[in-house]
Order: sequence, then structure tokens, then C-alpha cells
Amino acid sequence: MTIRFVICFLLTVAAAPRLAKAEPAKPSGSPSILPSSSRLEELWNQGEFTEGVAVSADGSVYFSDIPSGEGISGKVHRFNPKTGKTSVHCTASGKSNGLMFDRAGRLIACCGANNGLMALCEILPNGKLKVLTGRFNGGRYLSPNDLVILPTGMIFFSDPRYVGDEKEEQDQMAVYRYDPADGSVKRAIGADQVEKPNGLALSPDGKTLYVAGNNNAPGGRMTLNSFALRSDGGLGPKKVLVDFGDEAGIDGMTTDVQGNIYAAVRSASRFGIVVYTADGQELARIPTETLPTNCCFGTGTEANVLYITAGGGLYRIPMNAAGHHPATARLAKGVE
Repeated sequence: MTIRFVICFLLTVAAAPRLAKAEPAKPSGSPSILPSSSRLEELWNQGEFTEGVAVSADGSVYFSDIPSGEGISGKVHRFNPKTGKTSVHCTASGKSNGLMFDRAGRLIACCGANNGLMALCEILPNGKLKVLTGRFNGGRYLSPNDLVILPTGMIFFSDPRYVGDEKEEQDQMAVYRYDPADGSVKRAIGADQVEKPNGLALSPDGKTLYVAGNNNAPGGRMTLNSFALRSDGGLGPKKVLVDFGDEAGIDGMTTDVQGNIYAAVRSASRFGIVVYTADGQELARIPTETLPTNCCFGTGTEANVLYITAGGGLYRIPMNAAGHHPATARLAKGVE
């Protein structure tokens, strides 16, 4: 990892408190998904760099806090919507980033570099970590970042490198497909298709995989891409839905049951959660006080509540659309 990327990451984190002093613009967009009265609510803001927001079956909201220091492991916090309290679920998360619960209720995490585990892991109920896969073709991953879990249990996860001086043992940044049935891993998307993959999401019909390309190197591409997803886990050709040009692009993202994409856009001139249609047309925008990193809908009575990680905090906002949770979605007919 080059010093330039490390400096960029640290500057982003350092800028967060200054950005937080500015009052964000009001959310705006289609009333079909965004109530005109909705405002972003701060729930917790004691972290350094929050990420990977995910919701469990009981409605609890989990999120990562990633420290910049090499000797600090990071934590996973749990927010209880019923009490409004936030507690520590995992005291040593291995620099966990993206999080998602699978169909069996297991919390799966992408653990990154910079003295992290550099692996796809399960965070056990006691807060301990179990590595699911830490190597591909004999080499360690670069820095697992984000994931999406299919109803079948299959996991797609991205593996870019933004920070960390660990030796790079993969020849490219990529998206991998992990099959929990036998522990096998295949490279699903290479750097020739998406230069530096980051956030992942799945359409409600399970037929489209969305991949954020977020290459922050000089001249790197910043795009929102879609791939047709076949029943065997294979992917069709790439389609670019949004090209951010020379602006920063998308970090994490999620979808609603209508098929819209909710993306954490980090463009310096216009950052926040931006809602796109399945073909990349902008529907709404939720400005955030600091650069956003990820988002996820609640469940049950909070199915229409969008939770957002940004800067060092956790936020929420009511929407008019319910969220889609791919890992627990209804299985297609004939699939077990």
C-alpha cells in the first residue's frame, strides 16, 4: 500500500470533526420513497470511522468502528432501537468493515488490513472471530471490504486495498464468491472489469449484483456497476449505471423492495446517501454531516427506517420504502 493512500485515509478521518460542524442540507427527492418531513437523526457519535451497518433478526443494528492506528483492532457496536442504547458487541474486530447477517443469524464480517485479519470472518455471539476464508490461491487477501449474502448463503465480497502496509499477496483487487457449503472461493470479478471494487448490493429479484468501483488512485474510475447474476452464481457482462468522473464515488450501499439503490456517495461537492433507480437515475438525496460510508434498512416495525454510518457516527431516517434484506429473502422456487 502506498503512503499516499494512507495519508488520504487519515486526512478523511481527521476532517470528520470539522465537517460535523456544518448543518447538512435537507433531504430531497421523490415523495414515493422519501417523506418530505424526514430528517436525519443522530443516534451515536463516539467513533473514529464507522462502517458496515447491518441489522439482525431482532432489529438490533450492528456497525463497525475502524481505528486508523495500526496497533488497534477495532470494535463492533450494537444499537438497540427499543432502548436507544449503544453497547460494544465485539471488542477486537480485526479491523472489521462490512457486516451482514446470514439466513441462520450468523454475523459475517469483512476484516481489513492495517494490522487487521485480512479475511472473511464470522463474529460469534460471544464476540470472538472465526476465519471463514483468509487466502485465495495461497496468498492472503488484500483487505476484504464489503459483502452481500444471497438467500442460498453464497457470499460475494470485495477485496480492495486502501490502507495498510502489509505485503500484497494478490495480483489484483477483485470481488470473490465464497460458498459456505464447501468453503470454496472463486474470483467473480477481476480488475479488468472493476478497477477497485468496494460496496456490493443485490436486487430484490436476486438477478442483479451491484458493485461500486471506487478507485481513488490518480486517474482511477469511480462508477456504479451492475452485473446480471445467474442461478449458478456466475455473472454476465458489466453495465455502468453511474460514472462519477473525477469526483469520489460510492462506498457501501443497499436496496429497497422496489429495486432502488441507496448508495453512500463520498463526492466532496455533494456527499450523502443518494437513491438511484435500477438503471441509475437519481430519485432522492439525503445529505450527511460527514462523509457517509454505508447504509442498511431496519426490520419489523423499522422496515422503512434507513440506518446510516458516516464519519464516526450512526444515524437514521424514516423512508416511504421498505428495505430489502437479501440473505433472509424468500428463496426462489426449487432452491433449498
